[in-house]
Amino acid sequence: MVIKWRQIAKVLVRIAVTTLLLVWVFRKIDFQQFRQTVENARWQYLIAVWGFTAIFFLIQSISMQIILKKQGCTVSLNTLLGASAVTSLYSMILPGILSTGVKWYILKKDTGKGLNVLSSMLYNQLALFVVITAIGLTALIITNPGPLLLRDTGNSWIVPTISAILLVSTVALCVLLLNARTGARITTGLSKLLRHFPGAARQKGQEVLDQIAIFQNAGVWFHLKIALLTLTASLAICVCVYASAAKAANIIVPVGVLVWVWAVVFALGRIPISVANLGVREVTVVGLLALYGIDRPSALLMSMILFSCQVFMAMIGVAYQVVWAMRAKSHPNHQAN
Repeated sequence: MVIKWRQIAKVLVRIAVTTLLLVWVFRKIDFQQFRQTVENARWQYLIAVWGFTAIFFLIQSISMQIILKKQGCTVSLNTLLGASAVTSLYSMILPGILSTGVKWYILKKDTGKGLNVLSSMLYNQLALFVVITAIGLTALIITNPGPLLLRDTGNSWIVPTISAILLVSTVALCVLLLNARTGARITTGLSKLLRHFPGAARQKGQEVLDQIAIFQNAGVWFHLKIALLTLTASLAICVCVYASAAKAANIIVPVGVLVWVWAVVFALGRIPISVANLGVREVTVVGLLALYGIDRPSALLMSMILFSCQVFMAMIGVAYQVVWAMRAKSHPNHQAN
């Protein structure tokens, strides 16, 4: 009963945070100007936004399929696409990383290998986070919004320097973790920490570390292949999503700016503080684009178009849910494939 009330409290807090952030944004919007912005929007770009979003999920599913195969799990591309779409549906309620539990359950049910799926998802999330972080930091180095952020042209070196340090540190840490020799030392250290946990938790934790060790011995080519797929999906596709959303809202800013704004939105979206990342995305996009003279109504419209990507994938998730439910009803022993 206590756990149930805690879960309800967390949901209420997320709803409250979402509401407060949205209220804060909308209070700063001139609705007459916003209506004019909507009327002048180039809605033909919305199709491009949704199309690039679908391609992003497709490439990510291909990458996940390769990762799972390395763990001895054979999963069809259709199931992976469906799992991602259904996860988007549940992410409308469960924020950030919490919604990935839905994807884990679907893939676990399909493969019967929960730990293998878990370690594969951890690796996939690590690859996605590292690549997007690296892209965002590189964009910050190139565009250097320091003078705008700090309002001081004399310290314009601060943002590029800090970004470069973080970029090198992130890549180095990732290499050390995935290297067979250094990675083994890290997992050994984590194994020692597990000794302080209860027996069941210690056993499960050790099993996960053993699964992760498989990736530490996967070889350089495997990591490069996943990194290349993730880079392609992240840079080429997501940049196209943001660029198309910006064009739809008649926003003109350098592509590099859209890249690091996207990276910031992605990072903040991993924090479970709002519902469907609502409020967080709007405040971030409106606030950051204001640095480049973009009016708030246009930035808000762009943010709403980006939110439509999640709604689009959620609708596909609904379709998958209906089809899988019908199959399960017709064939009780049938698993999603």
